[in-house]
Amino acid sequence: MFGFGLENAQSLVGVAAILAICWAASENRGRFPWKLAIGVMAVQGLLVLALFGLPALRAGLEGVGVAVDGLATSTQAGVAFVFGFLAGTPNQPYALTDPGSLFVFAFRVLPVILVVCALAALLWHWKILVWITQGFGIVFERTMGLRGPPALATAATVFMGQVEGPIFIRSYLPSLSRSELFMLITVGMACVSGSTMVAYATILKDVLPGAAAHVLTASIVSAPAGVLLARIIVPRDAAIEEAQAYDPLAAKKYDSSIDALIKGTTDGLQIVMNVGATLIVFVALVAMLNKILGSVGDLVGYKLSVEAGLGVIFAPLAWAIGVPWHDAPVAGSLLGVKLVLTEFTAFITMGGIPVDAMDPRSRVLMTYALCGFANVASVGINLAGFSVLVPERRNEIVGMVWKAMMAGFLATCLTASIVGLLPAAQLAS
Repeated sequence: MFGFGLENAQSLVGVAAILAICWAASENRGRFPWKLAIGVMAVQGLLVLALFGLPALRAGLEGVGVAVDGLATSTQAGVAFVFGFLAGTPNQPYALTDPGSLFVFAFRVLPVILVVCALAALLWHWKILVWITQGFGIVFERTMGLRGPPALATAATVFMGQVEGPIFIRSYLPSLSRSELFMLITVGMACVSGSTMVAYATILKDVLPGAAAHVLTASIVSAPAGVLLARIIVPRDAAIEEAQAYDPLAAKKYDSSIDALIKGTTDGLQIVMNVGATLIVFVALVAMLNKILGSVGDLVGYKLSVEAGLGVIFAPLAWAIGVPWHDAPVAGSLLGVKLVLTEFTAFITMGGIPVDAMDPRSRVLMTYALCGFANVASVGINLAGFSVLVPERRNEIVGMVWKAMMAGFLATCLTASIVGLLPAAQLAS
């Protein structure tokens, strides 16, 4: 039942390689968190087994997904009121030939930031977030060595997204240690938001049985992987963290509930504008580079692009996480598309691969490896978002965000490797 075969040993290579890469990039190689590494990988394996083996737990998590989807749907009501059919409402004034095109990032994702900012400010004013933070602190301090505020942001990031999660602890951000701040950015890139999980599951539903369960599980179990790799690269300094005391009520105050909603919305608007503008620039630069490479490729008679080059580079990594070698070039290309463009584009590409053209094991593992926000555009999103949330630490963030992208990228690959270690029967449901 729990046999360990050659394909499982192959995934073990991926685990070792990813940990070695992060150790080599560490700011202090003499402080490798062995206990955390063993604990996180054990928790990941148990979570995957539990999520696919315990119907009650899966139902509970699906309930959380429904709640997050409800938040997105409520946000869309406001968007539709302002922008009408441009928000992607069912009642369109023209015949649709491609319903998928109704998912517009500017109308589906960015407005959620506004709503989350307003809610976070209101919940902060009511002291609810302060109490929740203290509760998370008790649990995560004893399990992964996290303090309450970053623990809350980590949990929120799993469902809300890489910028929306830290918004919940905005008042704490200036006093976080370097390790904690790096960890937040890394976890944000290792997970996806609840609003995009539904889109990914929809894209994969025809080629991957149980696509929704896999996507939801992938985002959840990649959070501990992000914590681990972040702690390896920027080790925790407990003495510094203990010396930085929190004053949760002094950093942010509002005069009333209405004042909290208005100021939260105003703060969110700043983040939305920065994120949207930065995305345009980063995606445009990648497209520009691809045009240059394409012109060079035409001269030498070979198709060149950033994604194709990264596909060749990442083929060994795809094999190491457990993908059969005959699928490794395609899987490596998907990793390249995810890193240079977005995981959204990579999922669309994989969704277009016929069922019989890719091994089922490869497709499952790549679902986990692709399910994270670690890409070039997210570097811009984090720079823009954190520059508003904690402007006094912008220079520090500029120096760590690319390293966080690498850690987030490898975190999803580590998750795929852990999944590859498990019995195939557990992943078939």
